[in-house]
Amino acid sequence: MPELDFRSPRLFVDHPLRGDATVALDRNQSNYLGNVLRLAAGDSVLVFNGRDGEWQAAISGRKRADQLTVLSQIRPQDHLPDVAYVFAPLKHARLDYVVQKAVEMGAASLRPVVTRHTQVSRVNTERMRANVIEAAEQCGILSLAEVAEPVALERYLGQRDAQRLLVFCDEAADVADPLAALKGATRSGGIDLLIGPEGGFAEEERASLLKQTNILRLALGPRILRADTAGVAALALVQAVLGDWRAKPG
Repeated sequence: MPELDFRSPRLFVDHPLRGDATVALDRNQSNYLGNVLRLAAGDSVLVFNGRDGEWQAAISGRKRADQLTVLSQIRPQDHLPDVAYVFAPLKHARLDYVVQKAVEMGAASLRPVVTRHTQVSRVNTERMRANVIEAAEQCGILSLAEVAEPVALERYLGQRDAQRLLVFCDEAADVADPLAALKGATRSGGIDLLIGPEGGFAEEERASLLKQTNILRLALGPRILRADTAGVAALALVQAVLGDWRAKPG
């Protein structure tokens, strides 16, 4: 793992980054740098936009921090493994937690699906995107996970790319070695990791899922996990075996 600078403040800016570019700060960013972190003109921060890598920038402004001058690139842009986290959304703080942890675990996209037993009727995707940015800022992540609008499970299954491996985490599956199952999986595209709602999948949903092509049905151990815990556990397994946690060939 590359050595990261965790001491410098880090800020997402939706602006092209290059040497000598200036970036205007919005009121929230200005307040955060000036009033929360107590930084002033001449102090430096790290900035990223999800496209151009990470850069060092200097704060400027008379009475408050109101813009940044981009100085030099610290890290080039990277790319996330093609892992989509497909999940039944949860309520409020637990949804925030799920989004933040999926970002930390390296998911490239977050795709809420509404199932029979999903407990929420409305998903705030703007709040999800804000959590993606916050997690990326705090954890030194350069690439931002895409946030999709919620769709019904049936629609998702009808539209999904059959070339992608669908890892179906099912509490009703026989408990076996998940690492061995993942190592034996074949795929020619990316990975869709599906986590269901707190009440589990309805029987007709499970039947529909098991008819999908290129699917791996996976149990996550002998105990029933809460949906947010299951997501972290499953992402760890997938990233360790099929994702970007493996040692790269020399």
